[in-house]
Amino acid sequence: MPKNRIASTSLLILLFFSGFAALVYQVLWVRELGLLFGSTAQAAALTIAIFFTGLASGGWFWGRRAPHTSSLRWFGWVEIGVALTALGHFALVDVYHALYPIFYATVGHSPILDTLVKAIIAATLLLPASFLMGGTLPLMVQHLVRHPNQLATVGTQLYAVNTAGSASGALATGFVLPLLLGFRNTYLLAVSLDFTVGLLAVLLASTKTEKSSISSDLQQKFNSDTKIPNRSPHLSLPNPLVWATAFSSGFATLGIEVIWTRLFSQVLQNSVYTYALVLSTFLLALSLGAAIANALSRLHRPAPPLILCGLLLLASSATAVSPWLFYEVTDGFTYLGRDLNWESYLSAIASVAGLVMLLPGMILGAVLPYLMRILETDPRQPSEQVGRLIAADTTGAILGSLSAGFLLLPLLGAWRSLLLLASIYLVIVAAIALLRTTIIRLVVAGVLVTAAVLLTGMNLQALQTVPIGTRANDRIVEIQEGSHATVAVVDTSRGGRAIRVNTYYTLGSSRNLHFEQNQTVVPMMTHPKPDSVFYLGMGTGITAGAALAFPVKLVVCELLPEVVSLSKAHFTPWTRGLFEDERVTVHAEDGRNCLSRSRDRYNLIISDLFTPWERGTGNLYTLENYQIAKERLEPDGIFVQWIPLYQVSQQEFGIIARTMAEVFPQVVMWRGDLAPSRSIVALIGQKQAQPLDPQVIARHGRYLMNQLEAIATPTSDEALTALLLRLYVGNITASKLFDNYPINTDDYPLIEYLAPRTHRQVQTGTARFLVGSEREHLYHQIRSAVNPEADPYLVNLTSAQYGYVNAGHNYSRYAQLSAQGSKQQARPYLEKFQVLSPSDELQDLSPASVLLRR
Repeated sequence: MPKNRIASTSLLILLFFSGFAALVYQVLWVRELGLLFGSTAQAAALTIAIFFTGLASGGWFWGRRAPHTSSLRWFGWVEIGVALTALGHFALVDVYHALYPIFYATVGHSPILDTLVKAIIAATLLLPASFLMGGTLPLMVQHLVRHPNQLATVGTQLYAVNTAGSASGALATGFVLPLLLGFRNTYLLAVSLDFTVGLLAVLLASTKTEKSSISSDLQQKFNSDTKIPNRSPHLSLPNPLVWATAFSSGFATLGIEVIWTRLFSQVLQNSVYTYALVLSTFLLALSLGAAIANALSRLHRPAPPLILCGLLLLASSATAVSPWLFYEVTDGFTYLGRDLNWESYLSAIASVAGLVMLLPGMILGAVLPYLMRILETDPRQPSEQVGRLIAADTTGAILGSLSAGFLLLPLLGAWRSLLLLASIYLVIVAAIALLRTTIIRLVVAGVLVTAAVLLTGMNLQALQTVPIGTRANDRIVEIQEGSHATVAVVDTSRGGRAIRVNTYYTLGSSRNLHFEQNQTVVPMMTHPKPDSVFYLGMGTGITAGAALAFPVKLVVCELLPEVVSLSKAHFTPWTRGLFEDERVTVHAEDGRNCLSRSRDRYNLIISDLFTPWERGTGNLYTLENYQIAKERLEPDGIFVQWIPLYQVSQQEFGIIARTMAEVFPQVVMWRGDLAPSRSIVALIGQKQAQPLDPQVIARHGRYLMNQLEAIATPTSDEALTALLLRLYVGNITASKLFDNYPINTDDYPLIEYLAPRTHRQVQTGTARFLVGSEREHLYHQIRSAVNPEADPYLVNLTSAQYGYVNAGHNYSRYAQLSAQGSKQQARPYLEKFQVLSPSDELQDLSPASVLLRR
């Protein structure tokens, strides 16, 4: 291989890993600032906007100032600079975690000032490194372009390689690196890569005197203010139109990417893996688009403006067709790969993502790099041309992503937003056509503008009800396509009104009224004075509303503002005045962030049911989250983590239990119901280990019973105590069953990365969630490890009250066996339950259904 070819290949490898590291940074920065500011759409958008601002300003700055004879050396020093400034993350992020609550206490009352503080913090973390990143491509272009007519062929090749590196970085960060290295070491790996790339570039530049990027006679032409001869209007476009095209392309491309990602969230597991697969597919499409631009740049005919118009028309068509294409390949928004194993599931997603995104994305991705071909006759040096393109495109990308997420989706919905973005490409073609003065070209421009208007106004009624994936006989009450998610209120065919997020995730239902109320009643009945409660998550509002039966003040934080508004509009009959009661404060915010920045203290913090495998929810099961919660508790406070046993295996349950036990001196477990199979449980962590007081249960029960308008039959304190004690499972801390499980942390988010795999294994029958016999086996393990009589949490119980605990175990076993059809085996457990229950036993086994009956 010739030396020049070896050198060029070496530089392409360096640029590939530069792109790889950049995406690793981006993914980790979005995650870290999400932990600091909250995992909201606004916080993520702010992070991306500032990151892109750094890229845009860096591209413009370094493009104008790239040296003529030492650009490779400067590339190396810039890469080393990226590594050094990225290391500042470790010095600043801990400081900001300590300072942000103070800042919020000062300016949090003003959304504008709060956003400004967030922007300043994010800028100090992201701008230095991203500003330097923006200069890497222009500097490498400056080094490798030896002649003006090489700008397109060399520039598009470099753009393709750099973007392919970015796609690989997104894939590696989503699938491999965090579990292998942890997020901290993954970040350090990116720093090491950048430092190595920079050092190698400097060494390559020093092996011999670097030649001028452009021969001396042609360099004069690049530096001259005089246009290169033969710059025909048929071969080029005015620079303002080129920059406008780059801007519009960035706006449309990133807007389309945001909407495609939302569409995929309707049919996928929505784990960290599926998100990474969709993102990397899109980046790969952009890389392949640059390769297409490279091939087109080598054509002498047709004229470059005509080829550009062809790309723009194809981009418009591909975008306009994508709603119908998405509908067809997902079989009408059907959940993808429901019964597939892990590998087959990922393969199915990759196939669908490829069909929906790859070909259209390649066309979208070819527009920007092909503009280098249009600029070949520009007298400026190559780095300046590429830097200006990057600046224009990235500025458009910032506005496009923000507009799609916060303006287009809420106002127009996904389908119309895609058609509107498709029309942008037509408007650009019309603008190019208007440069010609003939009547025919004016007519073409008019036709294209008309087509853009028609696209935006097309009748999409056939697709309007697709994005919620309703079951047969369900009735959609209201849908909101908001900045965070697509949320719907549905009257279900099985009875009850439910909230669904992104088609398939049910947040709660009035059909399960008393089960949802139990999530409040069970823990509040155990606390001596539950007068201040924080809810991490709200859903329908039924759970939080149950607390209003007590003399209490509530703070409720729900991540999705669309859920808050829909719950307020459609669930007031079941929320006990949650949205009208002056004792309640509801925030449409990330719950973990609400806690971390708060200076208030609570008697109870209740963490709602969360889907463990969904991207972002793993942060709510980490050591750091539990430490934040412990700091916000009163001395006698308790933290309640509700867990859906029908969504976790023994592995995930053990990790969560072990992580809580690392923070709280005593963790105990309560049932949320005595249902036959699909149950929820609460792990309750105490800030100070204290035994349960059965008199507290009776006092609270009597208070709630007195709130009823009429009591059908007299009820003793013992019956009220039994009603709750039957739900007690055992002492997690004393059992020591989970001491050898790993701890889930922000650095090693095991739940977020393991739960999606378990989910797929359960779908194919190779693993089991904790339902049916698996649930009963877990209960038996905990009960066997620490008998109720030896449980330090139950030391104040009488012998009869120990019997109530055992009665609950027997009834749970009876219900499970009965549901399986084993009536004969089940009967002895029912008889034991009846013997151990008080004489005036309440017929209803749910505390909420007895105590909150209207």
